[in-house]
Amino acid sequence: MQKIEHLGIAVSDLKASEQLYESLFNTKVYKREEVPSQGVTTSFIKCGANKIELVAGSQPDNVIDKYISKKGEGLHHVAFAVSDIRSEMKRLEKEGFTLLSQSPQPGADGKIVCFLHPKTTGGILIELVQDAERSA
Repeated sequence: MQKIEHLGIAVSDLKASEQLYESLFNTKVYKREEVPSQGVTTSFIKCGANKIELVAGSQPDNVIDKYISKKGEGLHHVAFAVSDIRSEMKRLEKEGFTLLSQSPQPGADGKIVCFLHPKTTGGILIELVQDAERSA
């Protein structure tokens, strides 16, 4: 793993959360994107070199609304950049971590992603991310 790529924050009202974080960081959201494979809409905002992903449910029965109903809004996941997601997935599975998908899935911001089950990561949802163009 190379670095923290972004922090994901689960939100109920994307527009209100965008306004909150724009005020907090004194900058504008640079991208809003639908991720149909996850049933969510994301917004990205930068704070210096750091990136925050605001994630809201956009389809019925989505994972974010389920998460918020159990735990409330707040930190949802930590994403780590990797150079070779497939080999990292194999390595982590051999180490005993549970993958939430057996192959990388399309993610937001031009990435492919794989999540690790929080039961095997000390209660934290971990996302592996790689630039989609590097995976071809």
